[in-house]
Amino acid sequence: MESTLSPAAPIARSPRPILWWVGTFGGAFLACVLLFAVWAKAIDPPSFVDQIHTEGLDFLLPARAVALIALALEAGLGLLLLFGVRRKWVLIPATLLVAFFLSLTGRAWWLAEHGQRNAAESCGCFGNLVQRTPAQAFWQDLALLVPALLLAWVGRERRPPLVPPKRTLIAVIGTLAVLFLAWKAPELPLDNLATRLRPGTEVSKTCVGEGAQRVCLDGMIPELRQGEHLVVMAKLDDPAFTKAVDALNAYASGPGPALWVLTSSTADQQRAFFWQWGPRFQIREAPPELLRPLYRRLPRSFAVKDGRVTETFQGLPPAVQASASKRAP
Repeated sequence: MESTLSPAAPIARSPRPILWWVGTFGGAFLACVLLFAVWAKAIDPPSFVDQIHTEGLDFLLPARAVALIALALEAGLGLLLLFGVRRKWVLIPATLLVAFFLSLTGRAWWLAEHGQRNAAESCGCFGNLVQRTPAQAFWQDLALLVPALLLAWVGRERRPPLVPPKRTLIAVIGTLAVLFLAWKAPELPLDNLATRLRPGTEVSKTCVGEGAQRVCLDGMIPELRQGEHLVVMAKLDDPAFTKAVDALNAYASGPGPALWVLTSSTADQQRAFFWQWGPRFQIREAPPELLRPLYRRLPRSFAVKDGRVTETFQGLPPAVQASASKRAP
């Protein structure tokens, strides 16, 4: 006799509780903040290394090693949270990381308020991409990180497995990709992404500081507001720049747009440079807090027309290099 039993129907999964969705959203939001910070630092690792050294976090390991460990930790936790892995072995390190970030920005704010740090100095975990004072960095990090972190603890899933294999493997692969990007980033043409200087930037809005201490790029070179100009950012004692003085002088003697060199070198260094090299171009001084977010490495150049950046160049502008080629025997 044939069996009349029908195949077993698939067991329907019960819908996720609302608290699970709330916690998942909180974890995903926190992940996005962490991963944006990772991206900002991975595409400009030298700046991140400088920040680690400035904060004194390289007391046990070299700053480069600390930078790689920090990037791996942030990227790994961010990816795991993005994929919904909200286990204690993820959330506890994430909580400690958020507390560490807030302690850094809080300390920087306290130092700035007591005159032990420049209040105009950019601060926080977003590299050169976001201009923030120490006070802004603390309050913004508090608002972005803490509520999302608290929500991430809500409605956690407790069913096995404790370590989801597929999602964890993808997070590990993603973390390795971030470290590879940070390794190769200095060689890649990412300056327009990694800095605040790119085509379309207005020199009058490229500023640092607040109130009476606010300094803008067009305040250093007021002539940039009108006409066409070429600006080279450089260290005057950098051999890569001093080798280019003849090319710069050759261009400055021609009929092209006005040439300016913008530097954070001291007055004594400028005086020594003038007497040694006899520049025919004009040199203007700018505070390092204004210049540092505009480059990954020096020299870096840009063209300006009527107060707006039209093009950027790593190294000398092509017009300057062409002048050097014409003068070469």
